[in-house]
Amino acid sequence: MIHHWQTLTAPQLADFAQCDPVAVLVLGAIEQHGTHLPLATDLTIGEGLQAAMLEQLDPSIDVICLPPIAVGASDEHASFPGTLSLPASLSIATLEAYGDSLARAGIRRLILLNSHGGNKAVMDLAGLTLRRRHGMRVVKATYTRLPPLEGAIDAEELRYGLHGGLLETAMMRYLAPTLVQLENYQATSPAAPEGDALVSAEGVAAFAWLAEDLSTHGVAGNATHASAELGERLVKHYASKLAAVVKETAQLPPLKTL
Repeated sequence: MIHHWQTLTAPQLADFAQCDPVAVLVLGAIEQHGTHLPLATDLTIGEGLQAAMLEQLDPSIDVICLPPIAVGASDEHASFPGTLSLPASLSIATLEAYGDSLARAGIRRLILLNSHGGNKAVMDLAGLTLRRRHGMRVVKATYTRLPPLEGAIDAEELRYGLHGGLLETAMMRYLAPTLVQLENYQATSPAAPEGDALVSAEGVAAFAWLAEDLSTHGVAGNATHASAELGERLVKHYASKLAAVVKETAQLPPLKTL
């Protein structure tokens, strides 16, 4: 059974917690995405993936969806207008506070459905704290780390078109087509290392980067061939993988507090 946290009464939530449900929390971001994508790109993708995932989910699995966290840790994009960002310490504290609230309600399975790379570090730290504090199963599901849709996107673009590239733009053309503005779009190369170099923005030895280090408009990746058709395939693919993540999380044995 699927519920949304804010639609339940307190007694209903208490009753549902007895079913040992999996809580799902979308982590997005409000930040610049070049000249062609809206500030809400990451949040829109995260919410779109959750909605598509719920459609594919086995109805016998008990799931409760929390209100999404729209603003994340986006310091790398702070030089551009429109970016909203929480300090890393506050992002970590916010996730821990959500987890504390879940634990008080008797819920100890949490999936962080993440659509913004800058949230990964804070997820790791908060998740470890909640594991130790509450014996909570915290599963960190950043969709870009899931197995890709085979043959859909060139490997270099998929790996290094890390911001405003083909992947995000195609999904946005499917999820929110009226917000995508490609009329004066200028393609940007993926942030790939040169030759056999180990050091690059997202290489095996990655350096800390700000969005302006990637390109003039703070993007990396070529969205020229983004289409709604490709976006639909990508959303449904990643949604199927996320549905599998929920199923596996529901089947994990419970943990004990230390």
